[in-house]
Amino acid sequence: MISIIHAIEGLSIWIGRAFGWCILILTLSVAYEVFVRYVLNAPTVWVFDMMVQMYGALFLMAGPYALAQDTHVRADVVYRLLSVRWQARIDLILYIIFFFPGMLALLWYGWEIASDSWRYKEVSWNSPARIQIYFFKTLIPMAGALFIIQGTAECMRCYLAIKENKWLPRLKDAQETEDLLQAQAAKAEAQ
Repeated sequence: MISIIHAIEGLSIWIGRAFGWCILILTLSVAYEVFVRYVLNAPTVWVFDMMVQMYGALFLMAGPYALAQDTHVRADVVYRLLSVRWQARIDLILYIIFFFPGMLALLWYGWEIASDSWRYKEVSWNSPARIQIYFFKTLIPMAGALFIIQGTAECMRCYLAIKENKWLPRLKDAQETEDLLQAQAAKAEAQ
């Protein structure tokens, strides 16, 4: 079971890293638009659409990555005071009641939206550039499917936590700067 959990987390991390490059594309496109608009006085008609699509792609595909890294926002005022078994029970119940129905809806309706978009080769109506957007609408059901897969791994992680009263360590991809600084401070104090 642990190898399955880590394989799913690895997939989510890999996809999150791949779509993380959307940040660079988004940054460069904003800088380009600002330059041509305000320095050359020649605004584009296509950059806004591309920025919206890059942001949407990043937002959708970074969700499973954030779930795999346990970085989604959690109101843990009471939660953190509970034992690991109770935390896992609460998580498992919430995944079943709220998470999976929401992600199934995202997958189902996202599939309908994407298939309609592909059928009539949808283009953006926001600008005269008429950018094709049906490729990006395909990411909606893909994100739903990836969330369901990662949610399954999270439920398996909850099962193990209930059984063993400890959380399975996550595959680490990135660390918060604050965590790194605290580790360095603790290491310096120990010396």
